[in-house]
Amino acid sequence: MTGFDPELLLAETGALLRGHFKLSSGRHSDVYVQKFRLFENPAPTQLCGHALAARFEGGFDVVASPAMGALVLGWATALAAGTRSVFTERVDGRMAFRRGFRLDPGERVLVVEDVVTTGGSAREVVDLVSAAGAVPVGVGALVDRSEPGSPPSLGVPLEALARLEAASWDAASCPQCRSGAPLEDPGSRRLP
Repeated sequence: MTGFDPELLLAETGALLRGHFKLSSGRHSDVYVQKFRLFENPAPTQLCGHALAARFEGGFDVVASPAMGALVLGWATALAAGTRSVFTERVDGRMAFRRGFRLDPGERVLVVEDVVTTGGSAREVVDLVSAAGAVPVGVGALVDRSEPGSPPSLGVPLEALARLEAASWDAASCPQCRSGAPLEDPGSRRLP
C-alpha cells in the first residue's frame, strides 16, 4: 500500500467540500465529505477497502456497515479480506439487520463506517453486533472527523484511513449562520 494517501484521494475525486454544511448529526461545519464522489469510482474505493482490511488483518470474519453511506466501503473491505458483508438499515429510526442478514454467536465483526463525527451510527451497529452474540472487533472508517481530544465512545477501537480536523458547531452557535452564509444540506438522511 506504498503511496496510498486517502486525503489525496478525497481531494482528487471531489469528495472534500468547503462551505457551510448541515451534518447528519445536525451540527454545522465548514467542511463536508461527500464520500460518494470517491465511492462512485471502483479503483479508489477498492484501495480504501484494502487499506481498512489491512488495518484489521485476520481479525474479523464479517463486515457490518450502516446503510446507506458505508455500504460500498464495507463491501470493498469484505472483498479485500475475503469475508461476508452485511449491512444495517434504519427501521422506525433505529438500526436493524434486515434482508435475512444474521450474525452467528462468536463471529468476529468489523464495523465499517464512512465518516465518523459523533459516532452515533457506528455505535448503533456495534451494539447490534453485540446483541446478536457476535464480537465487535473495531470500527474502520474512511474519515474520522470527530472533535480533537474527544473521540467518540464506540466501545471498540476506531481506525480511520484519514483524520480530518474540521470545526463543527451546533446550529445556535454557528458563526456561518450568523454571517448569513447559505446552508447546504447534502446528507442523504433527509432526502425525500
